[in-house]
Amino acid sequence: MEAAAKFIRSEAALDRAEVLAKCRAMGLTCDHDAPAEVCVLGATGTIGRAVFTELCRRGIRAVTLTRQADKSLEALGTVIVSPLSSAEDLAAVLRQHRFAAVISCLASRTGTPDDAWAVDYRLNSNALAAAKAAGVGHFVLLSALCVQKPRLAFQQAKLAFETELAASGLRYSIVRPTAFFKSLSGQIDRVRAGRPFLIFGNGNLTACKPISDGDLAAYIADCLTCEDRWNRILPIGGPGDALTPRQQGEALFSLLGMAPRFRSVPLQLLDVIAAMLRLAARVVPALAVKAELARIGRYYASESMLVLDPATGQYDADATPSTGSETLIDHYQAVIEGRVTVDRGDHAVF
Repeated sequence: MEAAAKFIRSEAALDRAEVLAKCRAMGLTCDHDAPAEVCVLGATGTIGRAVFTELCRRGIRAVTLTRQADKSLEALGTVIVSPLSSAEDLAAVLRQHRFAAVISCLASRTGTPDDAWAVDYRLNSNALAAAKAAGVGHFVLLSALCVQKPRLAFQQAKLAFETELAASGLRYSIVRPTAFFKSLSGQIDRVRAGRPFLIFGNGNLTACKPISDGDLAAYIADCLTCEDRWNRILPIGGPGDALTPRQQGEALFSLLGMAPRFRSVPLQLLDVIAAMLRLAARVVPALAVKAELARIGRYYASESMLVLDPATGQYDADATPSTGSETLIDHYQAVIEGRVTVDRGDHAVF
């Protein structure tokens, strides 16, 4: 497969069918007869970068549009520096390359209202308009499982675009993943330093099926060729059973050979903090951002990242599909052993 991927990238000027034919004639095989060229938006983000890497690994010619040059992406595929400012600008670029598909991993960094509507909705909406104008055949969207219960601005923005995409007439795949490893790695250093693992309530209020960057990237890439993922909303989690925060903590202590120590934080404390910030924002408007971040924290402390049963209003782990092979415990072990580093950035909670 690696030989095939290298060969295809070296023959970028050839038609995809010609490349595949040459691969087969040389005894090289490819795991997917996927589109010749795919545009990845948001490739500088964690999941977008993983998707871009996965496409290139498969021998698919991946192209991304970024606001500035990125050498690590350039080493894999094609990077076009573009302001991403309007549907017209995007359409002009898309027409030049005649992409068969667009994969959007665009997402606001903070989740605050202005940022969310500018990125999660408007930038994606511009990309969709550009894709339609350029004759792109398939639009794959990285969304989020939490839009099932949209109480926050970024969830409402994502859901608004999901609705627009589904009504666009373009073939689509809307991927709604559960929690990422990155967002569940914030307490590794804390626990290693001998401090307790923080939980809300008893630590069993919520659960999720964590998914790795690589497993999610492979799932998204497969949306290009798996017909049962076309024109569908696709909730997806990682392998194994759903884990509560308490179970995550217990696993981490076990890997470190330490006795479990937990400290419970009452949910009501987050309510008080959010309320105080909202009141303070009337005097100091800049605090409105912190108030929204407090609301986001409160949401994730009390809502599971699993499929929501609309009939019962309950989260259902069994109804949450799984993919991949890497578990959160595998990830914790890799971080502890120094094989993986985690830059949580805006995912930092503790």
